[in-house]
Amino acid sequence: MSEIKLVAIVAGCVLQNEDTFLLVQERDEAVYGLWNLPAGYVELGETIEAAAVRETQEESGYQVALERKISIDHVSPDRPIFHAFKATITGGQLAFDATELLDARWFTLEEIQQMHRSNQLRNDWPLRSIEKSLVAS
Repeated sequence: MSEIKLVAIVAGCVLQNEDTFLLVQERDEAVYGLWNLPAGYVELGETIEAAAVRETQEESGYQVALERKISIDHVSPDRPIFHAFKATITGGQLAFDATELLDARWFTLEEIQQMHRSNQLRNDWPLRSIEKSLVAS
């Protein structure tokens, strides 16, 4: 009989402003200083879509409306399942909780690709999601 393994679910959003994309800089010790999409864990009883909206607002200060699901990524049984959505900003302003994040900034795709090459992203998910968001649905 195979072992049943519970896997965490993460939801986040790709926010685009003209030719730039929003990334947040992690404060958590295990990934300190690395950049990621505004995202976080889905809470018990919460839909994946609601978690993406909530986490994006908590980490960026922006209210958002989801446009479409971009991807579902799951690279191994010991890693979370990542759900990415393309979203539109509907209100708010850039703000983040300094006890949870170091920074939040807008970057061009080229800057994010360079950050990926120099291991400044939390993992491959932010860049893959941004690139997929640019492909027409």
